[in-house]
Amino acid sequence: MPSLLGRKFPGMIARPMAPFYISGLVILYGVNSFANTLAATDEYKNDPRNPANKNQSAH
Repeated sequence: MPSLLGRKFPGMIARPMAPFYISGLVILYGVNSFANTLAATDEYKNDPRNPANKNQSAH
């Protein structure tokens, strides 16, 4: 019975893709840091939609 996924070919997956994984993590870290920085500015610090605001009132 043939496999549903087709024939298996031996080959490395993780090692050639490592630069893409690393760059993805760096970009996600940068976007997260930038979003946290923007959320801490004076304009958005007291916004009720800000997830960093701990004093949210119940709706």
